[in-house]
Amino acid sequence: LDDFICGILGPRGRKFTPFLGTLFIYILCMNFLGLIPGMKSPSSSLNTTVALAICVFLYVQFTGIKNLGIVGYLDHLAGNPRDFITWVLVPINLPIHIIGELAKPMSLSLRLFGNITGEDILIAVFVSLGVMALSFLNLPVGLPLQVPFIFLALLTSFIQALVFALLSTVYILLAFPPKEEH
Repeated sequence: LDDFICGILGPRGRKFTPFLGTLFIYILCMNFLGLIPGMKSPSSSLNTTVALAICVFLYVQFTGIKNLGIVGYLDHLAGNPRDFITWVLVPINLPIHIIGELAKPMSLSLRLFGNITGEDILIAVFVSLGVMALSFLNLPVGLPLQVPFIFLALLTSFIQALVFALLSTVYILLAFPPKEEH
């Protein structure tokens, strides 16, 4: 995880590894919880995913203000105006940038929620189909049609945790000022 995060953020990424690594492991464990029979993944609740996204949002904003200062952060939100044209565009850039900052946690939460909920629904449908396939025998069990999808869910659970952590890492990267080429 450290190499992954530092590969994106560079050497300064090491201080973000505990937060981003915890996010990844926490989401992965929550996703795997939903694969235990009778359990529901906490990630398939919009409350949980929104709470995680808000944590990322606040952490990114805190990081931006801490690294740039209040004035520097507002300058960053305004699009770093340095000449007359960019100052004229501040009334357009500022609201667009604020809307973009608010859209990030919404997209993070909805992406995780939708994918994990879809995964849970897919497995539930195939469990139901397996039970219905043998319903004429009046047995309390059915065909294990969901087994291949459980292996698929293991993969997608890992991918969703990785995507959430990756996008959080990129959002932190965007909170830093762009590097100047010399």
